[in-house]
Amino acid sequence: MIVVVDYGMGNVRSIVKKVNNFGFEAASSSNPKIIDGATKIIIPGVGHFAEGMKNLKEGGLIEILNKKIINEKVPVLGICLGMQLLTNHSEEGNCRGLGWIEGKTVRFDFKDKNNLRVPHIGWNNINTKSDSLILKDTKLDYRYYFTHSYFVVCSNSDEVIATTEYGFCFDSIIQKDNIYGTQFHPEKSHIDGFKIILNFLTLS
Repeated sequence: MIVVVDYGMGNVRSIVKKVNNFGFEAASSSNPKIIDGATKIIIPGVGHFAEGMKNLKEGGLIEILNKKIINEKVPVLGICLGMQLLTNHSEEGNCRGLGWIEGKTVRFDFKDKNNLRVPHIGWNNINTKSDSLILKDTKLDYRYYFTHSYFVVCSNSDEVIATTEYGFCFDSIIQKDNIYGTQFHPEKSHIDGFKIILNFLTLS
């Protein structure tokens, strides 16, 4: 079963519906016992980093997620805030993250670029830096939907699959072994966004 982690911070229903439409069994859950039976895990997210970590901790989810992702190597996809939570630390709330990806989450600062707004909202291209099965059969010039005020800075450039330009290049797809993250929302990005979800679901 594909489990979409429900920790009160994401549009879990739309992701579950999309996964079901691809013919996979999926459920949203905050129950550690159900998460323990997952064959793949999706961590969505919209909102505040520190609040997201607080909800994961209070829900007793960090231990089971570490067991599944780190010990059992179950594939996980973090989306938007879900990707940011994979890092060591965020400026948003000065809070520690899950620490699965070496890096930090920082806020856009465009004091010298008055034409750029925060949050970054809209459609942007990605610039592929390395091969990944999650991008199989996607178009190089496709645009994906972003909405975020913070972005991930990976410590290890080898874990950066793609970047996006918004004032400067920031990391927009990351991967470390079984751990994947997209700063954009593939579930809102139409054909190639849906293809990214399907590629994740069919990882062996």
